[in-house]
Amino acid sequence: MSRPAHFNATARLLHWGMAAMVLGMLFVGVAMVSSMTLRPMLLSLHRPLGVAILLLAVVRLANRLRHPPPPLPADLPRIQAIAAHVSHWLLYALLFAMPLVGWAMVSAAGNPVVLWPGATLPAIAPQDPAIYSLLRGAHTWLARVLFALVLLHVAAALFHAWVRRDGVFEAMARGAPPVPDRTR
Repeated sequence: MSRPAHFNATARLLHWGMAAMVLGMLFVGVAMVSSMTLRPMLLSLHRPLGVAILLLAVVRLANRLRHPPPPLPADLPRIQAIAAHVSHWLLYALLFAMPLVGWAMVSAAGNPVVLWPGATLPAIAPQDPAIYSLLRGAHTWLARVLFALVLLHVAAALFHAWVRRDGVFEAMARGAPPVPDRTR
């Protein structure tokens, strides 16, 4: 099967939409631990957004498995190609781990995950202060790793766009290049 030269529309929509959601979540998470007055409102935003990211990660992974991404440039140094593959799979892992660890943490605290009034998720961890503490630390560290990986991802994208100019960035930014009009 031949691999495409660009990401499909679903992949691009999920990529950019989830990028905005993940960045929003990182900032909401920092604000939650910084402001006690805004914390309840931010939690009511953070929890359903985390569940949405988890569900979209499932859709995104299914789309990626069904529609493989375009190949990296043949002249890309091997270490960079390995770093690209590893970092992408780490991003996928974190898109699953962060919401699941957060959900388990809230469950261990004995709090419900309320998506909206009348829609509450079941607990996925027993109520236990020690488990809550462990999961809270894990959630914090995973968030830091995610933030660092996002920064690395953005830096690599800009490197491809501005330095290498090899089409990697454009494959996600715009998808297929426009077909030239040959009737003129």
